[in-house]
Amino acid sequence: MGRIIVISTGGTIASRWQGAGFAAEAQGSEVMAATVVPDGVSVEVVDLFNLNSARLTTSHQLTLLHTVHELLADPGVDGIVVAHGTDTLEESAFLLDLHHDDPRPVVFTGAQRALDAVDGDGPANLRDALLVAATARDLGVLVAFDGTVHAARGTVKRQTLATDAFGDPSGDRVGKVGFGQTSLLRRPQRAGALRAAQQG
Repeated sequence: MGRIIVISTGGTIASRWQGAGFAAEAQGSEVMAATVVPDGVSVEVVDLFNLNSARLTTSHQLTLLHTVHELLADPGVDGIVVAHGTDTLEESAFLLDLHHDDPRPVVFTGAQRALDAVDGDGPANLRDALLVAATARDLGVLVAFDGTVHAARGTVKRQTLATDAFGDPSGDRVGKVGFGQTSLLRRPQRAGALRAAQQG
């Protein structure tokens, strides 16, 4: 279905127990190794950061924005997935959506449970995000989490611990993922993209 780039930034999806707490330490390839890649999807991994997302700064988010634009400059890329911590996922996704004017999707996902948890939700979320990135078009930046797909604009973290962490209080979900396919339920309204800020 397509060539997808996974940008790994850390967060719970890349976290392991360190004795006194969890820390984002796993590389993107290790996160991908726990994930079932959908048929027809080829994946390349870019390790951008390895941070708990509460530590992300505006500088980190601008670096992510510019990295996405650089990757999408390659016409052979069909979509991008950003594996991100949930504490600041909504802010990063919103920032990228403000500057996103490409029909190819950028899909954010993450996890509420650590990579080494027996009941970890990261692998399923990442698999769903890959499927969305390979099939969705002209929807802007999206958030795929717990079998649902949300538009970046309006989506917030609603749950601290539950796996259905994200939702849009002002609107319905954009779609859902199940049985190996994505179902589109609505097309979000989006304003024109802003010019990307210069990095420096």
